[in-house]
Formats: sequence, C-alpha cells, structure tokens
Amino acid sequence: MPPLTKTAAQMVADARARIEEIGTEELIAIIEDPEVVIVDIRDIRERQRDGYIPGSVHAPRGMIEFWVDPDSPYHKPVFAQDKRYVFHCASGWRSALTAATLQDMGFAAAHLRDGFKDWKAKDGPIARDD
Repeated sequence: MPPLTKTAAQMVADARARIEEIGTEELIAIIEDPEVVIVDIRDIRERQRDGYIPGSVHAPRGMIEFWVDPDSPYHKPVFAQDKRYVFHCASGWRSALTAATLQDMGFAAAHLRDGFKDWKAKDGPIARDD
C-alpha cells in the first residue's frame, strides 16, 4: 500500500482548526435550551450500550450529509430548523469531521470537543432505553 498523504489524525486536526468546538461543561449548561439540537452520530450499538444525551437526535455518521440536505430524498425535517446544532460522537474525532463536512455544505454545525466519553466522565445526564 502506498503511504497515505494525510492521516486520520491530521484530518481531524485540520477540521478542528476551522470549526466551532464546544466544551462538555458548556453543553451540559445548555442541554435544555430549545434553540440547541444535540445530534449523536455514534453507531446505534454505541447508543444502546453506553446510553445517550437526553433529548439528542440520532443521526448515523454515514447518513448525515443526506439527512441535512433538503434536496436529498433522505432529508430529515429536524435539520431544517433555524437552531444551533451540536454534533457528538464518542471522543470528538468523527464529530469534528462531520462538523467540517457540514460546514463545507453551508450548514452551521459545532461539535462536542471531547465527545460522549468526557460527557460521562463529567457526570452529564445520560438516558437509556429499556
């Protein structure tokens, strides 16, 4: 295999340099703000195993561009609101790439810098489905 021209870590660093990052404490403080939509891009199995941020919307990473795009046959109305969107994954890598991609599409998006693992570590509220 030829050497990569850019590593995943470099892609994440490049994304983080140009997107809005939100700290865990800040997101905990605004969790009930009706103008904020928290979007969980983790795999459904991660959500089921580890729980999720109460009120968050689940949007699988592999579908997010299509769900956000109003011209896509897969568009979801939750993304057509005039609100602040904060995306998260487990550690902040996938959500950084997601926010950068959506920003490139013209969709304003921030991400939870240190991910759901930090959310749990800082005692952010967690919901679980029984």
